[in-house]
Amino acid sequence: MKPVIYLRIASIMTLIHSILHTVGGVFGKAPAGQAAIVAASMRYRFEVFGVMRSYADFYRGMGLGITIALTMDAAILWLLASLAKSDAARLRPILAVFFVGYLALALNSYTFFFSGPVIAELLIVLCIGAAIFTAKRADEREESGTQSEMKTAQF
Repeated sequence: MKPVIYLRIASIMTLIHSILHTVGGVFGKAPAGQAAIVAASMRYRFEVFGVMRSYADFYRGMGLGITIALTMDAAILWLLASLAKSDAARLRPILAVFFVGYLALALNSYTFFFSGPVIAELLIVLCIGAAIFTAKRADEREESGTQSEMKTAQF
């Protein structure tokens, strides 16, 4: 497969990850046994840089921040897929940053959360890795196209 397909798949998976993170993680309801603890974290407020906040404010704000970042990543991966049509090899350094970043997110999710985000992030890592592996320079594609044309002409 071509890197464009892998990057499109990674983009869609990242967008799904963002949606599920928002629905389940940011706006999800706490289990019945933990509702009192969550309510207490919302009631206890303290001053931070002149503003009153609670731990729940920080939790929700950071959760929405991750949603925003995942949505931006999905859009960037989609745009990179469009650029990969012309010269995918030049995108390898950018894709490597995404590869390492999502690998770090998977490790973070494994350490502090549960298997759902770990699986999603590792699948995204695999797609980005496959895009890096299959990316060729424009001149490499032209060479392979010329060679296949020559083989066809010989028959």
